[in-house]
Amino acid sequence: MKKIFVFMLTLLMIFLTACQSNKVAGTTGDGGSEADGKNGEKIEITYWYAWGDKIGENNENLVKMFNESQDKIHVTAEYQGTYVDLHAKTQAALAAKNAPEVTLNEISSIGVFAKSGMTQDLTPFIERDDIKMDDFNPGLMGNSYVGGKLYGLPYLRSTPILYMNTTMLKEAGLDPSGPKDWADFENYLRVLTVEDKSVGMTMPVNIWMYEAFVGSVGGQMVADDDSKVTFNDIAGVEALKFWKKLAGEGIIKVPGGETAAEVAKQDFANSRSAMIFSSTADLSYNLSVAKDQGFELNTAFMPSHKKNAVPTGGANLVMTAGLDKEKQEAAWEFIKFMTAKEQTIYASKYTGYLPSRLSAVESEEMQALYKETPQFKVAVDQLQYGHPRPMAEAYPEIATILTNEITRALLEKDLSPKDALDAAAEKSNQLLQK
Repeated sequence: MKKIFVFMLTLLMIFLTACQSNKVAGTTGDGGSEADGKNGEKIEITYWYAWGDKIGENNENLVKMFNESQDKIHVTAEYQGTYVDLHAKTQAALAAKNAPEVTLNEISSIGVFAKSGMTQDLTPFIERDDIKMDDFNPGLMGNSYVGGKLYGLPYLRSTPILYMNTTMLKEAGLDPSGPKDWADFENYLRVLTVEDKSVGMTMPVNIWMYEAFVGSVGGQMVADDDSKVTFNDIAGVEALKFWKKLAGEGIIKVPGGETAAEVAKQDFANSRSAMIFSSTADLSYNLSVAKDQGFELNTAFMPSHKKNAVPTGGANLVMTAGLDKEKQEAAWEFIKFMTAKEQTIYASKYTGYLPSRLSAVESEEMQALYKETPQFKVAVDQLQYGHPRPMAEAYPEIATILTNEITRALLEKDLSPKDALDAAAEKSNQLLQK
């Protein structure tokens, strides 16, 4: 009788262990799942993401981990290009009714997709599963809500930071910790520019970086009620005047066209420029480039002026609208997994993106990384000065208009920053008033 009891107890333990192993990993502390395929078949969903290299590898790796962590849902990850490419393809796929169940929204586009009914309100899922929203870094939540409802969870989030070839800085007698404000920045650029050899910085026109400079003067890009643009006010003009001065003196190089960003990356990699502004997401890549090219790399805050200010960036995970119950639950389980503490740590270490959860920042694993490679901590420390990007529906179009006018101002000697920004504002306000 005793043998039979032990045998039955063993069977029960095996059964319970098997049940436990079917739970989705990485959602410790949050609610459970209702996702389960019909007749035991796996639920198939698709996830679209942007960017390749280390970022693409990170996405593919995490999807593989999710698929191996449970046996109810299978996710197929598909690369779609840049954020612009991804958004255009997602909108087309939604119109054709063959959209992915989960995708990324670059944070300034969260409002466009939500207000157009293209993405799902996640608030009911958050409330049902008692997701600990206070664990998400408050500095990253500004571009997650639309009309008081949550439409995206922070995933691969970033800020712009300054990357420096500290080998070049030391050779020039400059402090390798980098410039602190605009005056320091200008001095570094001037000292690091050597005729026919190198320039202080290769700096394509990038609206995200312009937002940082406008913010450091105390300005903003769009009025709080989205009724008009404000980048042509005093702060925006002062920022562009500064850029025009640097370009006019030849201490920054301003490449144009579709290859501008690639030119900046190559100039920095080949020590033809000593500094570059880029996303913290490029940290792992730039560290590997520096190692391969034989120079030391350091990172610093964006230069301050009247204040420290930096726009946040990157993307949130969103669920597309119109899914049936089964697909919704599967998509939600995947989003929970991807934004859980464990996966947040993995993504941050693998790429350099900000860890979106406070518990991840405070973890022994991340603290050890910050001690070993302090460049990873710069963006985390800078986030205290972070602010959300504009979410007006027309802002993507406005950014294109503004990019063109800023480029004109930098290239045309007689075009004043104020005139260029006023021209951009006139066109932009027409879009906001539609």
